[in-house]
Amino acid sequence: MTEQMQAIEIKTPGGPEALTMAQRPVPQVRPGEVLIRVAYAGVNRPDVMQRQGNYAPPPDASDLPGLEASGEIVALGDGVTQWAIGDKVCALLPGGGYAEYVRTPAAHCLPIPEGLSMPEAACLPENYFTVWTNVFMRGALEAGERFLVHGGSSGIGTTAIQLAHVMGARVFATAGSAGKCAKCEELGAERAINYRDEDFVEILKAEGGANLILDMVGGDYIPRNVRALADDGRLVQIAFLGGPKAELNFAQVMVRRLTITGSTLRPQSDLAKAGIAEALRAKVWPLLDAGRVGVVMDSEFALADASKAHARMESSEHIGKIVLKVA
Repeated sequence: MTEQMQAIEIKTPGGPEALTMAQRPVPQVRPGEVLIRVAYAGVNRPDVMQRQGNYAPPPDASDLPGLEASGEIVALGDGVTQWAIGDKVCALLPGGGYAEYVRTPAAHCLPIPEGLSMPEAACLPENYFTVWTNVFMRGALEAGERFLVHGGSSGIGTTAIQLAHVMGARVFATAGSAGKCAKCEELGAERAINYRDEDFVEILKAEGGANLILDMVGGDYIPRNVRALADDGRLVQIAFLGGPKAELNFAQVMVRRLTITGSTLRPQSDLAKAGIAEALRAKVWPLLDAGRVGVVMDSEFALADASKAHARMESSEHIGKIVLKVA
């Protein structure tokens, strides 16, 4: 195996042009970790935020962007027994996915589901870890409940719609065009709401209110989400594309017994992420193997064209996931 690899680094924070090709040493695998020869890397909003200088990697993580990948295990750290060299996996990463090789805890890897390609597999970890954690573990969504997901045509949104639908929830989604709304309904949303000319608050209130809302917008959506919730409803916040601040009447939270919570994935402990991986393997991977849920892919770019992939994401024209072809 070579000692050097091609990688995309962030020279200085900035626009998509800040992503540049570089030579880096191949990472050295540590105890409990595996080294993966990357086939495809998923592109995610946190990568964009890191490139802009707004999302620093954890102190012990690679400074290279990339939080998920698919590929082949080529080295095992001490103590790793659940994987073998040559296994094909997809993996949640602490960083470093925009490269030919990446290391990650062995417990954060999952097998490639039946019938899925390597580029599709690279789309799974970040979205499925995030959705399972926030919709089903933290949000406690149950069959028959009304579930609203904002950004329904995003990678997170398309995943949340499919999983909530197959679990028996009534799914509502917001999106910004007729085409995106149509895709949301194709995936299982009973009502997709074009936020440019419809009011999700009034639509959800007419249905009795949302039992659970998954929001990545924040800003002025926060008080609107509270109004859209049913009594005893839950709001789970996972990002703030519209800003982290809002004015909120907490008397409504108290009187209507609402729950407001949220989480981010990357800062969680390795042990917590391993627990999520175990839950996914037991409860979600069989659904993927059976084709009951899957991946919505938007586009594929070469590793050298990572800047174009970021420009595509920032355009907000994409539906589903964007990936980089590494090998």
